Amino acid sequence: MKCPFCGFEESKVIDSRPTDEGERIRRRRECMGCAKRFTTYEIIESVPVIVVKKDRSREVFDRNKLFNGMLRACEKRPVSLDALERAVDSIENALQNSLDREVTSVRIGEMAMDRLKELDEVAYVRFASVYRQFKDINTFMEELAKLLDNRS
Repeated sequence: MKCPFCGFEESKVIDSRPTDEGERIRRRRECMGCAKRFTTYEIIESVPVIVVKKDRSREVFDRNKLFNGMLRACEKRPVSLDALERAVDSIENALQNSLDREVTSVRIGEMAMDRLKELDEVAYVRFASVYRQFKDINTFMEELAKLLDNRS
């Protein structure tokens, strides 16, 4: 960290404290050149994940949109909000930790279906029926058959 007084490029940290509910860190530093003290703030830089939709349009990933879609699939099912939050958290973390800054909506949908399959099979089928846009009862039955095959 460059000293604002003398321009020396080395300093030592005297004190660190979280601020803004842990979003930033306040650091008291001492210049190794002139021994003057100064304060710096560090923030986590978050690069937004861009979702590439089926029509090739792009939008910023919206956690609430994913949560609401999964919540609708779990309506009147024995799935706790905490479990649903954890599932959405895991998807969001996987997207943030991937090296890809652009992700397809298909990939997000598949991740959501994987999490819902673990939580509740009925919610999984509900989500899949909307997500995959089942055209008729046969495609719906094919998905159910896959689910039953994976069970045994």
